[in-house]
Amino acid sequence: MALAACDSKPKDAPQGGPPAESVGRVDISQRGKAMPAMPFLDEKGGPATLTQFRGKPLMVNLWATWCAPCIAEMPHLDRLAGEDDRFRLITVSEDLEGAKVIEPFFREKGFKALTRYSDQQNVLMGALGTETLPTTVFYDAQGKELWRVYGMMDWNGAPARKLIGDALGR
Repeated sequence: MALAACDSKPKDAPQGGPPAESVGRVDISQRGKAMPAMPFLDEKGGPATLTQFRGKPLMVNLWATWCAPCIAEMPHLDRLAGEDDRFRLITVSEDLEGAKVIEPFFREKGFKALTRYSDQQNVLMGALGTETLPTTVFYDAQGKELWRVYGMMDWNGAPARKLIGDALGR
């Protein structure tokens, strides 16, 4: 399945250029690795970490408002977040401008179930060892990585549903 992705932008480069094309892929090479405890910001601007979500499987999507493949998969993620309560789904924006660009984007798109977490310093992205957006990582209830997807995916399609179902043990 060929999919698109964006490369991350260097901290001194302006965000907003065209996406880099790549092949989205499932990666299990880090299966069993503990989720990082690196801080990012919650919807109110307070501190958050992935470890606070232990106890229930967690799907983390790293994205940015300037990343066309990220934007394309957001409606699928919103639908998934609103209909499957077997796991928690959070989106973490890698936009350097944070809430200044995230809030208007969410209002314009009308997302109902997605969260608005922010990683303005790209610390979480670095801790996860990725330079590709979107990147989605799935953790079990104990905070151990099961798989990650580099690039865009139709999260409501059969391949994604199977991937999630397998992670949850059906």
